[in-house]
Amino acid sequence: MKQIQTLLFVLLLLLSSVFYAQQDSIVAQREARTLVREGNKLYQKENYEDAAIAYRKALDKNSLYKKATYNLGNAMYQNKNFKEAVPQYELSVKTSKDKFEKADGYHNIGNAMLEQKQYQQAVDAYKNALRNDPTDDETRYNLAVAQQLLEKEKQDQKDDKNKDKDKNKDEDQKDKDKDQKDKDKDKDKDKDKDKDQKDKDDKGDEKKDDQKDPKKKDQKDKKEQQKPKQGQMSPEQIKQLLESLNNEEKKTQKKMNAQKAKGKKVKQEKDW
Repeated sequence: MKQIQTLLFVLLLLLSSVFYAQQDSIVAQREARTLVREGNKLYQKENYEDAAIAYRKALDKNSLYKKATYNLGNAMYQNKNFKEAVPQYELSVKTSKDKFEKADGYHNIGNAMLEQKQYQQAVDAYKNALRNDPTDDETRYNLAVAQQLLEKEKQDQKDDKNKDKDKNKDEDQKDKDKDQKDKDKDKDKDKDKDKDQKDKDDKGDEKKDDQKDPKKKDQKDKKEQQKPKQGQMSPEQIKQLLESLNNEEKKTQKKMNAQKAKGKKVKQEKDW
């Protein structure tokens, strides 16, 4: 009898705990619904930040409340928290069994991705929305916009790559031209060195020849002595100049004598 009484007591405790748990759950759900309604009122007044707070409190009461999750995503989206809104939409899509609700969730994911300029993710989201609701013309229009922006992004990336390639080609060509100039300079330096060395070698050969043949050296020295230095006259030139001066002097003397003869007055007889 005691064992039966004990079992009955345990069963009563379990039943009461289940009952109270259900009661708590019902209370929590009611409180969650109340908080969602408050959030909706704030949302309608465009007080999106306070609305998001109300939706969060509702989820604290009931974490599986799909409306609170979806509405929280909308409040975040309207408050321009696009990145934070996406996980809320994804959760609502995951937990929903209704195709139209899924379509709405994917549509809003596409909008949030579009705002973040993540065009490929936006295209994928809009396609998922149309798979669940092919009649949604707004989603179809947004999909077309996202596809155009995605194509433009790809074209811009392609153009940037081509610009980078052209820039790299120009830089490579500049480097090649610089290397070629450096090589040419080195060649010119080598030529100058070879020329200087040749001149030294030629002078060295002349000295050797002079040492081997002293006569040649003497003849060379005489020729160098006979050659008039710059600004000086050779003996032959001096001789010619003296003869020319003597001739000029003789001519000048003759002219002076002739002028003297003409200048003499002739005496005339007086007629008085």
